[in-house]
Amino acid sequence: MVPLRESENEQSELVSQLLFGERVEIIEKRERWLFVRNLTDDYRGWVDRKMIQTLSDSINEQIVKVTKYIIQVPIIICNKTATNEKMFLPGGSILNADGYGKFAVGAETFSLDPVELVLPVEITGWKLIQLARQYLNAPYLWGGKSIMGIDCSGLVQIVFAMCGIQLPRDASEQIERGNIIDFLSESREGDLAFFENKEGRIVHVGILLNSHQIIHASGCVKIEDIDTQGIISSQTGKYTHQLRIVKRIILTN
Repeated sequence: MVPLRESENEQSELVSQLLFGERVEIIEKRERWLFVRNLTDDYRGWVDRKMIQTLSDSINEQIVKVTKYIIQVPIIICNKTATNEKMFLPGGSILNADGYGKFAVGAETFSLDPVELVLPVEITGWKLIQLARQYLNAPYLWGGKSIMGIDCSGLVQIVFAMCGIQLPRDASEQIERGNIIDFLSESREGDLAFFENKEGRIVHVGILLNSHQIIHASGCVKIEDIDTQGIISSQTGKYTHQLRIVKRIILTN
C-alpha cells in the first residue's frame, strides 16, 4: 500500500492509500514527490516517487486490455518468481493475471495460489455483508484502505470494489450514488447509511446488516445497533453518529 498524502512530506496527513494494481496519472512532479490522480476513484494526493513504478505506454496498454482479478480476502501472500520472495497484497488489489496464478508488473513476474484469483461476483446484499465481516476488529485509520487500518468510507469502497462496483473515496461523495430509502424500517442488508455532523456535513458511512444493525469503522470495524436517530455505541449505550439518509446501491438481493 502506498500512502497518498495531503502535501509533499512524510508528516503530512494521510488522505488515502493506493492498493496494488491501482494505476495513477502524474499531474505534477517535484524532486522527490509526485502529485497523482488515482485512475480507479479519481482521488488525488502526493506520493513518494520511489513507492510507485512508472510503466511504458506499451505495458500500460497491455494492462488495460487483460482480464482483471480482484482480491476478495483482507490479505494474501504471493511470491516473486525470480527470487521466491514473499509479498503481501491487501484486499481490493487488482491483478492482471493469466487465471493460473501468475501475473506481471513490468519485467517482474509473481505467482500465487490460483484459488485466490477472483473475478468480481454478482453483487448481493448478503455478499457485501460477508465481505465486510472479514474486516471486523480492523483498527480505524484515517485514509486507510486495508485490514491493517481502515476508515469508514474506505471499508465501504473496498467491499463494493470486491464485487466490481467502484464508489468514490469519501462518504460525502458516496452519498451521491444509489436510491434513497425513505424509512430505516424498509432498509435491507447491503444498504448504506450516511451520518452528518452538527453543521450538516456528511462525515460517516456504514453498511446495514438489516434495519437495526450496521457494520462500520469507528475506533475499529464493528457491528452496532442503529435506529432512526443514529448509531448506538455498544460500549456506552449513547448515540455516536446522527443518521442523515439511507441509500441503496444494489437493487437486487
